Amino acid sequence: MTSTPFTDSDRRHMARALELARLGLYTTTPNPRVGCVIVRDDVVIGEGWHARAGEPHAEVLALRAAGERGERTRGATAYVTLEPCAHHGRTPPCCEALIAAGVARVVAAMQDPNPLVAGEGLARLRAANIALDCGLMSEQARELNLGFVSRMTRGRPWVRLKVAASLDGKTALHNGLSQWITSSEARRDGHAWRAQACAVLTGIGTVKDDDPRLTVRDVQTPRQPLRVVVDSRLETPPRAQVIGEGTLIATAADAPDRAQALRARGATIVVLPNAGGKVELPQLMLELGTRGINELHVEAGFKLNGSLMNEGLVDEVLLYLAPSLMGDKARGMFHLPELHALSNQRKLDFFEVCRIGPDLRIRAKVVPV
Repeated sequence: MTSTPFTDSDRRHMARALELARLGLYTTTPNPRVGCVIVRDDVVIGEGWHARAGEPHAEVLALRAAGERGERTRGATAYVTLEPCAHHGRTPPCCEALIAAGVARVVAAMQDPNPLVAGEGLARLRAANIALDCGLMSEQARELNLGFVSRMTRGRPWVRLKVAASLDGKTALHNGLSQWITSSEARRDGHAWRAQACAVLTGIGTVKDDDPRLTVRDVQTPRQPLRVVVDSRLETPPRAQVIGEGTLIATAADAPDRAQALRARGATIVVLPNAGGKVELPQLMLELGTRGINELHVEAGFKLNGSLMNEGLVDEVLLYLAPSLMGDKARGMFHLPELHALSNQRKLDFFEVCRIGPDLRIRAKVVPV
């Protein structure tokens, strides 16, 4: 799809477009994070980034910025981190705006995985005789929108499972106490990942043991993610801190009285098809996908962690390791079936290791089986 080799200038302008796209890290859901830079004669004449669903897209804002400066866009090059859209949604097609503006070339980082676009935007640009190059810094663009890509291609969010553990892999004492294993610096970093997610998920066990709020508190954020509780028997106390507007409880129980008490506090109750009285986690992921959840941040106990991992639903592990030991009787990270051969280990790919205060933060992607 690339017609010419990319130059250092191309890379510089696309890097700026990606930088702009990251400004929408906490706000664009359920839309992708997109940035755009308009360039003529290697000089930036307009920039834009998508902030919120329903508001103008990055390309339109960049073209508008150029116009407000009195700059001519005819003959310019547009660098955009995602294929310009080709469908009428809440806003008109961006590919048509670029064509109308008379740009001579469009450089896109990646094709849009949305079936409503999926190459149609590129095709319309090409049909308008606009020079087109796609694939520049595609890995960075895809990483920025892992959740959107996951929802468009798999129908479910990208699942990032966060664990705070001691060096011997323990997440709580045998009685359930877990506050606090890691440092305040690690907890603040964890809140930044909460803020980035569209939803935060936990289980009824964690609600009972810790009574968490699951809100973003240690970092500034323009919005709070949806809070999701997996509660097969609908045992969540109506006065639990997690309950309120912006809480979804996934259950397998038909318990009208308990459901009504929770709804009175603002919670949404979703009764999912189940087997043996347990919430089917793959079905829950699809349900969250239909609700526009791109990235799901999990903060749960070892049982739900193990179930998610065993079902093949975890895409990434975000692990904070404290320089401490908690002993054999403490709870581990995952409750998983016993293995009888090392060849059956669940493989992870460490792609980032850094220090956060006194702790280590390890990011690892789960290797598909």
